[in-house]
Amino acid sequence: MTSRGTRATLPPWVRRLLFEIVGLIIALFVVYHVVKALRNLIIILLISLFLSVALEPGVNFLASKGWKRGLGTGAMFLGLILTMSTFVGLMVPLIIDQVKLLVDRLPEYIDQLSEFAARFGIDFTGDNLTSAAGEASGDLSSFSSNIAGNIFGVGQALLNTVFQLLTIGLFTFYMTAEGPKLRRTVCSVLPRSKQLEVLRIWEIAIDKTGAYFYTRALLAGISAALAWGVFMVIGLDFPLALALWMAIISQFVPVVGTYLGGALPLLIALLDSPTKALAVVIYVIVYQQIENYLLAPKLLSRTMSLHPAVSFGSAIAGGTLLGVPGALMALPTAATIQAFISTYIERYKVVDSPLTAEPPEREPRPD
Repeated sequence: MTSRGTRATLPPWVRRLLFEIVGLIIALFVVYHVVKALRNLIIILLISLFLSVALEPGVNFLASKGWKRGLGTGAMFLGLILTMSTFVGLMVPLIIDQVKLLVDRLPEYIDQLSEFAARFGIDFTGDNLTSAAGEASGDLSSFSSNIAGNIFGVGQALLNTVFQLLTIGLFTFYMTAEGPKLRRTVCSVLPRSKQLEVLRIWEIAIDKTGAYFYTRALLAGISAALAWGVFMVIGLDFPLALALWMAIISQFVPVVGTYLGGALPLLIALLDSPTKALAVVIYVIVYQQIENYLLAPKLLSRTMSLHPAVSFGSAIAGGTLLGVPGALMALPTAATIQAFISTYIERYKVVDSPLTAEPPEREPRPD
């Protein structure tokens, strides 16, 4: 028993620990809300950092030839802007022409749909369409009354997109042009051992991301040139626009890029004739085999050594966290992390076990 005058007190380290825990919880709460409020800015900075790392090898090459970094960065930006402008300029007439063609052929498609639906006992005649249109007139009138608001919303979204692109371009330019200065600023607040680690990570990121970007651009150029010639032989409208679409989407969109890239030329060909559509399918299949077994192994052997499952999972994780930009940045980011980890993990000889045994190779059958 303790005397009535003696008061039980907590040890000083317990009170200090409680204060530290409360302070940590408050700090995490504040950081969470700050990050949530600045999420768009953080995404813009991450995209800008990724683009600057991707452009770094090209700028370094121009700098080694005597160019100033600012001028070299401007030249790289000019080439990128010209490529994007050419792509958009070729795609706009294609979209306008195909929409016009679809509107012109809409009655024919409705008649074909009516004949197809009649086989299953579905009445898809003009009278039913007229009555359905009358029932939907109320919805259309209410939509037309709000069309001004819809146009304003689209315009606001377009302006926001343009502002974000300009912001990304500004940050990317300064991060690339002032790359050495930025790295010196970061290293100046770190001890020598930490500086070496940061510079090693930065070097691996530049190597992997730059190699990924430029090899993909080379593959896209080869794909565009071949597809342009094939689409001209097939007789597709807008062959250059379709070739650029297929090349860029198939090379820079992970996992599903091949299917998205080939879908548009296939659809355009299908609107023209089934024979042209079949020719497009055959070309896409043949080219994919050539790229997968001849071109890509030679060009990507020193750049990206990711297992297909890792690539697929990385793309899903990147898309979940940052949307489309995250999916695009996922593969070089995963390759950088893998390369960095491999420099620090010590590997050992694997013990012999049925669980780790390689499957035996099949012996050729005697003739």
